[in-house]
Amino acid sequence: MKALLKLVALAVAMNPLTALAQQTGATIGMQLEPPNLDPTAGAAAAIDEVVYANLFEGLTRFTADGSVAPALARDWEISEDGLTYTFTLAEDVTFHDGSIFDADDVKFSLDRARADDSINAQKVLFADIESVEVVDPQTVEVTLSRPNGSFLFNMAWGDAVIVAEETAGDNATNPVGTGPFAFADWVRGDSVTLARYDGYWGEAPKLDTVTFKFISDPTAAFAAMMAEDIDAFPNFPAPENLQQFEADPRFSVIVGSTEGETVLGINNAKPPFDDVKVREAIAHAIDRQAIIDGAMFGYGTPIGTHFAPHNPAYVDLTETSAHDPERARALLEEAGHGEGFQTTLKLPPPAYARRGGEILASQLREVGIEAEIINLEWAQWLEEVFTNGDFDLTIVSHTEPLDINIYARPDYYFHYDDADFQALMTSLDQTADDGERAEILKQAQEKIASDYVNGYLFQLAKTGVANARLKGLWENAPTQANDMTAVYWEE
Repeated sequence: MKALLKLVALAVAMNPLTALAQQTGATIGMQLEPPNLDPTAGAAAAIDEVVYANLFEGLTRFTADGSVAPALARDWEISEDGLTYTFTLAEDVTFHDGSIFDADDVKFSLDRARADDSINAQKVLFADIESVEVVDPQTVEVTLSRPNGSFLFNMAWGDAVIVAEETAGDNATNPVGTGPFAFADWVRGDSVTLARYDGYWGEAPKLDTVTFKFISDPTAAFAAMMAEDIDAFPNFPAPENLQQFEADPRFSVIVGSTEGETVLGINNAKPPFDDVKVREAIAHAIDRQAIIDGAMFGYGTPIGTHFAPHNPAYVDLTETSAHDPERARALLEEAGHGEGFQTTLKLPPPAYARRGGEILASQLREVGIEAEIINLEWAQWLEEVFTNGDFDLTIVSHTEPLDINIYARPDYYFHYDDADFQALMTSLDQTADDGERAEILKQAQEKIASDYVNGYLFQLAKTGVANARLKGLWENAPTQANDMTAVYWEE
């Protein structure tokens, strides 16, 4: 692929008029560098932001409006009992190394993701798969152990992309997929470059190359955009600068919604947070709007549970945990902490966490809770907080779509273990009717809100900035992705 990039650069150099008339590549800013490039072996959202739909594909995929569409599976049939999915696969598909994609690759990928030794961060997506059988090279049959109304939705996640057995072990550093762009280069600490794959089975992308440039500092991000070193920053880290971009005709500001429920994560298994009264006290100490205004400059929607406000099944439960410091102090007294207590607040790098954490710590201090702020890099946060559960409080945005089911996993980092909630998720999986599913989701939202599992802060807004001539970027973020497949330069 490096050779392909050299050919592209050589062609532009030989024809300067073409270079002036038409841009063939795009440089996209990201605040965080992914720890690896294998979406089947990592939890970091930055992985999917680079590779989802661009480099890797699944049986299904999320579209810009959040709906589920065919991808490598062009069609499917579901048995009357809801247990068997027969997928018809796309034809003439090759991986970027030239090898043929077929049903064997689907079987390998799904069996690998659900295996006992799987390191897939979303292994629960595959828990209901009982067997995967190859019918013929273009047909695969997946049998579930129980009906799962979310199965096609689950298969659209980045964690469910299809990989080849021959190259799967190296995907962390040398990813090989079936998407419209192939891996070209990774300059650690700086950028990842993808190049158009000419053997792509579907509609060819309009860009020849896409370079994802990693700029963690908001001031540096602003400078890079103003200098036009970056063509777009889909999740711009400094919302305070958006007005300046709006006033500059060189740029377009793209504000939309995300699936990012931003929460104050609470370790429910660790005293004193194993007492619901303490968790409720924390919830009432929080002034959501002050955090949105102070950390996000007004961009964000208050939430009272772990659910996206734009989802039709959303229930506004913000009053359940309304800002009420007096109530918070009374609850701490009832819980035996009338004098308050000391704790720690571990924060990952994003501005919503670092800025929001300072404001939230001040709010907790008002009710007697002294929270020592500990700033962590992403790798540290993933190891200490997400993997090992070594924390008291944290702030993070959960950007996975419709992910309320994480509360049914007792080993998840905030350690909520409730049989009634787990039963609700079991019922949801077994229900296909939209109305019935909405009712179950309503009950689930109310359950975690009344248990005060976490402090629910706000739905993260998607605040993007782009060159005014760059078109086709997603306005909303139905999943954690920078889908470049339909992006183009306007003449």
